[in-house]
Amino acid sequence: MKPPASPYSFLTPSTVLTRGNVTTEVTTALRHAIVSLALPPGSSIDKSLVCERLGVSRFPVSEALSRLQAEGLVDIAPQRGSTVSLVRIADVREYMLIRKGLESEALRVFIGRDDPALIEALHANMAAQRKAAEGDDAAAFHEIDLEFHDIIYRAMEFTKIKGIIDSARANLDRARWLIVTPRRLALTIAEHQAIFDGILAGSKEQAIAAIRAHIDAVMVELFAFAREHPKLFADGASLGNDSDSFPFG
Repeated sequence: MKPPASPYSFLTPSTVLTRGNVTTEVTTALRHAIVSLALPPGSSIDKSLVCERLGVSRFPVSEALSRLQAEGLVDIAPQRGSTVSLVRIADVREYMLIRKGLESEALRVFIGRDDPALIEALHANMAAQRKAAEGDDAAAFHEIDLEFHDIIYRAMEFTKIKGIIDSARANLDRARWLIVTPRRLALTIAEHQAIFDGILAGSKEQAIAAIRAHIDAVMVELFAFAREHPKLFADGASLGNDSDSFPFG
């Protein structure tokens, strides 16, 4: 008789685990499952089954969950165990405001510099976005989308800014997965192309307007989704129908 499939089959056991990196490997695996919504908001996490699936003891799983709690991805309650935290739209809003300001300044800093490598990297990225969208590969598109913005950050050559973005990225990425549709992929490509067109034209005003419009468009969809599915959000019930919940423009 064939044994039943693990409910955590989306977790991939590592082929090489050393004593020093077991907790890191488990944390990475669980974080990816949460961000990609394989472990959806509000779902409980069975530590025993995670241990069995990943082939590890309870200690690294417990440590991993503590790390993810610090990142705002997991809630741990005494006697009740661990659950995937609900997305807080207020946190997403703050992070997107930070992004809007930082990416606008990044464009202001490097547009006008002669940087063929940057232009080549963005050209290649745009081609990769279209290929992933044509293949309906949302996971690949997500990673390429992140890289598009990372190319812009790296052009600033300010390492601390990249760290600020990365430290808050997990919850935003999780929220963005909620609105992944073929339509959103197509809109994202068009919005990215508008940013790139501004860069190619050497127009700071055009590129900055495009990056701000892109972030606004994503937030409009996130607010609409949160209002339609409030139970996925810790603060979903508090969202009104006002159109000024996010500083647009």
